[in-house]
Amino acid sequence: MPGPRVGSARGRASAVQLRNPRAGDFGWVVQAHGEVYGREYGWNAEFEALVAELVARFIRRFDPAWERCWIAELNGQRVGAVFVVRKSATVAQLRMLVVTPEARGLGLGARLTDECLAFARAKGYRRMVLWTNSLLVAARHIYQSRGFDLTGSEAHHSYGADLVGETWALKL
Repeated sequence: MPGPRVGSARGRASAVQLRNPRAGDFGWVVQAHGEVYGREYGWNAEFEALVAELVARFIRRFDPAWERCWIAELNGQRVGAVFVVRKSATVAQLRMLVVTPEARGLGLGARLTDECLAFARAKGYRRMVLWTNSLLVAARHIYQSRGFDLTGSEAHHSYGADLVGETWALKL
């Protein structure tokens, strides 16, 4: 049976490489969030500031024994990222999942989420939690399909928009 066509979604998906962050990657994570969420949802710089704060906190407090960041590349270009941070001795938190429009449809969001789950399980965490917004339908679908349960929701006005924040949790 022939392999995937060059340029096909399957072929492109297998070409996506996940790696540890390098110089410039953390700034890109902030930029990518600002651009994607600004363009697609009209969110303002308040969101980019939040991501910048979370990234700075990750860098300053990074504990490689318990935390991780993956950068996804396709043809040498960054197209996605995700973080796992230690919330407590038994709880990991999935943070800042982003996939650029160029890499959508490749299953990259699911792959990045699965990496987080495998890492958390390997480290002995008992639960993984995350916070998102209800309008992020694709991300919510990924979380739900992996067994995360919606544990709470609350309306809020942030990033220049009326939103519904959601907390999700998964027993590992």
